[in-house]
Amino acid sequence: MNSDGGGGGGSPNNTEWRFNQTLRNVQGMLKGRSFPGKVLLTRRFEPLSPPEYSPRFENGHDEYEQNEGSQEGKGQAYGNTTDNMSVKKSNPPSTSSTNSLPDAQGLVSGARATDSARIAKFKNELSRPAVILDKLRELSWSGVPPYMRPKIWRLLLGYAPPNADRREGVLTRKRLEYVECVFQYYDIPDTERSDEEINMLRQIAVDCPRTVPDVTFFQHPQIQKSLERILYTWAIRHPASGYVQGINDILTPFLVVFLSEHLHGNMDTWSMESLSLQDISNIEADCYWCLSKFLDGMQDHYTFAQPGIQRLVFRLKELVHRIDEPVSKHIEEQGLDFLQFAFRWFNCLLIREIPFHLVTRLWDTYLAEGDYLPDFLVYISASFLVTWSDKLKKLDFQEMVMFLQHLPTMNWAHHELEMVLSRAYMWHTMFKSSPNHLAS
Repeated sequence: MNSDGGGGGGSPNNTEWRFNQTLRNVQGMLKGRSFPGKVLLTRRFEPLSPPEYSPRFENGHDEYEQNEGSQEGKGQAYGNTTDNMSVKKSNPPSTSSTNSLPDAQGLVSGARATDSARIAKFKNELSRPAVILDKLRELSWSGVPPYMRPKIWRLLLGYAPPNADRREGVLTRKRLEYVECVFQYYDIPDTERSDEEINMLRQIAVDCPRTVPDVTFFQHPQIQKSLERILYTWAIRHPASGYVQGINDILTPFLVVFLSEHLHGNMDTWSMESLSLQDISNIEADCYWCLSKFLDGMQDHYTFAQPGIQRLVFRLKELVHRIDEPVSKHIEEQGLDFLQFAFRWFNCLLIREIPFHLVTRLWDTYLAEGDYLPDFLVYISASFLVTWSDKLKKLDFQEMVMFLQHLPTMNWAHHELEMVLSRAYMWHTMFKSSPNHLAS
């Protein structure tokens, strides 16, 4: 698919014709809804206006009550039962949904509602005696105000309960439980560890300095120690996977967000010396539990041979073939395997591919997707890849490998990220109800 959208005519056997026909059908179905980002995608000047987020969360029950127990020590996925999936996916939103923006005045070139209006919506949801998680997910998909992220991320992950009167007590209990785990598993001499545990701790110690190396703050000794403590404790309590390289990257957004509750201003000006030992302990605990909740839904991404990631890479290849056949054919003709570049994308959830200041915004959408994130990751990665479609078609094998390993995203701002997310949403909307479109 070329971004200029040419070739609108043709027969039903023409790929471009089928794309335009499907797009027009989606436009008619979604007419009048607000868009999940800042950029309105157009094709032949016809606006596509999907909802403010990916609304797959129709169950209004207290998710915390169902999911408080982590899957520690187990290899099974979290919260993905067939019954729940069928219930959630069978309730598409109405075009008259009250969650849509009230009018078009809040959009400027496809922008979200004004910051003040969005903040008011977040405050309204958080002020409830019991937060309605579906509504919070809907708001969060398009980005969370930075100072609200710690509280909202805890809620979205099911670490903090929706009921306000229980929240502080639960957090206190879970933070104490983390301290006990550290005492039991980390604060012990090597003579009490198995050889496998010693090797795992050594690998973590090697990987910690490599974590976000271009952000100086992460090289602080206290940050390095916190990373090591959280990762080792998590690995010991999740023996189905243990520690896998890449999980250290996944921990970093949580660490930054929960540090931001105590350290204000630019990250470059943060000083760990201003934190008390209790502050550090609470931050580590929140990171640990949120990492656990987050990875419970994708444990087979990090078990032996990482079958979950291999499955996503295969689906990405199929999807790119459908949405941009020319670049798909070029990649195949040059002998480049999708696994050679996309494995890292899925393993580290694109953290290494974009500037770090955009990562927390990307993770707002990740957490809003909830149990459906692995599926949506395929569409985000496809959107990410075709950003450079024209460039890739001019490169040979070696040039493509080098280009995809060092993508030119260093100067990206929110605009570029919103485009990737918006395009991913459009394709997911098009294909999720028509799985045959992705069949070989």
